[in-house]
Amino acid sequence: MESGPLVSVDWLAERLGEADLRVVDATWYMPAENRSGLAEFEKGHIPGAVFFDIDQIADQTSDLPHMLPSPEAFAEAVSLLGLSPSHRIIVYDGHGIFSAPRVWWTLRVMGFDQVAVLDGGLKAWRSAGQSLATGAPRPEPVRSSVRPQPHLVRALSDVQAAIEDPTIQILDARPAARFRGEAPEPRAGLRGGHMPGACNLPWSAVVDAEGALRAPDDLRAAFAVAGINLDRPIITTCGSGVSAAVLALALASLGVDQVPIYDGSWSEWGGRPDTPVVTGP
Repeated sequence: MESGPLVSVDWLAERLGEADLRVVDATWYMPAENRSGLAEFEKGHIPGAVFFDIDQIADQTSDLPHMLPSPEAFAEAVSLLGLSPSHRIIVYDGHGIFSAPRVWWTLRVMGFDQVAVLDGGLKAWRSAGQSLATGAPRPEPVRSSVRPQPHLVRALSDVQAAIEDPTIQILDARPAARFRGEAPEPRAGLRGGHMPGACNLPWSAVVDAEGALRAPDDLRAAFAVAGINLDRPIITTCGSGVSAAVLALALASLGVDQVPIYDGSWSEWGGRPDTPVVTGP
C-alpha cells in the first residue's frame, strides 16, 4: 500500500467510493464476550464495507480456532465479497485496532499487496462524525486469485525449531498474567505459561486508549522494554493468532514489514502434551 500499513479516517473519507477501493469490516470478539461482529456490522458500518468473518473464512477441518483457509477456499470466499488483488483494501474493526490486523495479515499471506488497516477503526470513524450504513450489503462477485506467501506464516514445527535457534525471537502478545501462567487461558484444556525463550509484549501495550496504534517512538520503546531487537528475526504469537497480528502490524509500521505469525499460537502449543512450557517471567 502506498500509504503504508495504516490509513487515517481523513485518508479513507477522501477516497471512499473510488472504483478500486474496497473496505472490509473485520470485527471479531472473544467467545466469552458473547457478541456478534456480523450483527454489529449490520447495525452500523462504513458505507460500502463488506464483512469478513474470521471464523468462517478459515480451515473448517481444523479443531483449532480460525486457522488460515486453503488458498482455494480463500479465493472463493473473497471473490464472493468482491475482493481481488487489484483492489486497494482497507480493513477496520469495532474495537479500534484488534481483529482487523488478522485480516490484514491473512490477505497479505494470500498475496494481496495493497492492504492497510484503518487507524482507530470504527471508533475513530464515528468520532470524526462520518456517516454509517446499515443492513447487509450484496457485493458484486469478482474473479479473484491468490499468490500464497508462506514466509509470513509459521507452523508448529517452525516454532519448535525456533526455540532452539538463539537468533530468532518469539514474541507473545497475550496479557502478562497468561504469559506467566498466573491466569487461566480463555479456552478450556490449555496449559498456562509460554514457550521457552519467548518474550512478552501484550498487544494492548501498542494501542492507545482510543484504539489507535501508538506513536512510532512509543512503539520502539515498548519493543525494547520487551527485549526485542528489531534487526533480528521475529515470530509473533498469541492465543489464537489474532492479537499476534496487532504486533505484526505495529512492527510493519516501524518498517519491519515481513514478520511471520505462528498461526496455531497458544491454542495449539498449549493444548499439546509434547510441547515445552515455561511459567513465570
